[in-house]
Amino acid sequence: MITGASSGIGLAAAVELARGGDEVVLLGRDAGRLQHAVEAVREVSNRTPVAYRADFAMMDEVREAGARLAAEHERVHVLINNAGQLASVRRPTADGFDPTMQTNHLAGFLLTHLLLDRLRAAAGTDGAARVITTGSAAESWGTLDVRRPGRRQLSRWLAYGASKQANLLFTVAAARRWSRYGIVPTCFFPGLIRSRFGRRSPLFTLAGLVPVLFRTPAQGAETLVWLAKEPEALVPGGYFAWKRPFAATGRSTNADRADLLWESSLAATGLA
Repeated sequence: MITGASSGIGLAAAVELARGGDEVVLLGRDAGRLQHAVEAVREVSNRTPVAYRADFAMMDEVREAGARLAAEHERVHVLINNAGQLASVRRPTADGFDPTMQTNHLAGFLLTHLLLDRLRAAAGTDGAARVITTGSAAESWGTLDVRRPGRRQLSRWLAYGASKQANLLFTVAAARRWSRYGIVPTCFFPGLIRSRFGRRSPLFTLAGLVPVLFRTPAQGAETLVWLAKEPEALVPGGYFAWKRPFAATGRSTNADRADLLWESSLAATGLA
């Protein structure tokens, strides 16, 4: 199951996994792009993937998608939390949270919990299930309040960095809680990707004028596909880039901060 599967590295990973014979389930916000993703996967696999539309800026839509996924799939072997955005901080979501933090962390946190029984079922029959979260080196400049993760941020880039800290801290905390069940949470940095992401940011647009800084979605998805399939990638709490361990700041890997964020995220998503 891949969130943010209608474009960018999510779509590239879906196509590559389907090409290799895996059954993929797609989640995306835009119905038109989601249909394009379905056609792209069908073209390489001769199978039509199941697709679900959900806007992660709306928690009710995440809950509805999670309920449908759990009802229609007995096991989830790999859950890829890839949905992300770089949104304006001017207006909170309908749920009252910073939109970048909600889409990039809180929604995926909620969805993973809604599918936890399905992940455990897959681990019980096949030895391991994987939860892979798309991170970023932007974690190094995040201003994350682990007690109030959804609070308003001063800028979209600070919000993005905070959400990427949250992705890593979620991975650390989930590994401590779920490894005993055979669930292996990991996180990865795909590099700077030339895609729809960040297209409304002047800074990101300016950086796009230097092509050497950017990788294609297919290149960015290589580590993601590796994490989804290879035995050597089964490292609970691991953080990777270019199919190798990758260093993160202490703020993003601290166990105490991870526990505080876990509890506040449970409360924010109504799971407490």
